[in-house]
Amino acid sequence: MTEIRELLLSRIRDVADYPEPGVMFKDITPLLADPAAFTVLTDALAEIATRHGATKVVGLEARGFILGAPVAVRAGLGFIPVRKAGKLPGATLAQTYDLEYGSAEIEVHAEDLSSEDRILVVDDVLATGGTAEASIQLIRRAGAQVAGVAVLMELGFLGGRGRLEPALSGAPLEALLQI
Repeated sequence: MTEIRELLLSRIRDVADYPEPGVMFKDITPLLADPAAFTVLTDALAEIATRHGATKVVGLEARGFILGAPVAVRAGLGFIPVRKAGKLPGATLAQTYDLEYGSAEIEVHAEDLSSEDRILVVDDVLATGGTAEASIQLIRRAGAQVAGVAVLMELGFLGGRGRLEPALSGAPLEALLQI
C-alpha cells in the first residue's frame, strides 16, 4: 500500500493560493492524466467497494463522478450520481446541508436505490464532510444501506472525519491518502 500511496501523492499537484489566498489546493488532474496512476486509484477504490459488499457506487458532484464511475465499472456495480439541486430530470430526493457561509442542496433519483442496495459513496476529497454527510442522509432516506465512504484523500485538519463518523453509524470511512 505504501507504493500506491507514493504513486498517488507523486501525481497530485499543489497549487498555492487557489481558489483564494492562503489555500493550498490539491489538484488531481495530473493523476487523472496518467493512465497507470488512474488505474491504480480505480483499482484501489474498487477493492474497497468489493470488500464492503457494495451493490452500487454513488459519486458526488463533480470529481466524485470522475472517480466513482470507473470504480463502479471495475467492481461490476451500478453508478448513481448525486448532483447539485436542479440538475437531475424527473423525481428526486433532496437534502440541504450547511456550509460555512450559507447552505447547499444535493439530489438523487430515489428510484435508482432500493432497500436491497448497499451504497459506497466515492469522492476525491473529504474536507469538512458536509456533502458526504448529506449524501448518507439521502441514501438512507431512499431506503438503501450505506456500505461506507471511500475517498482519494482526506484533509484531516478540516475535521471531516469527526463530522462524518456519527452519520456513518459504524460504516467504514476509508481514505487512500491522509493530508
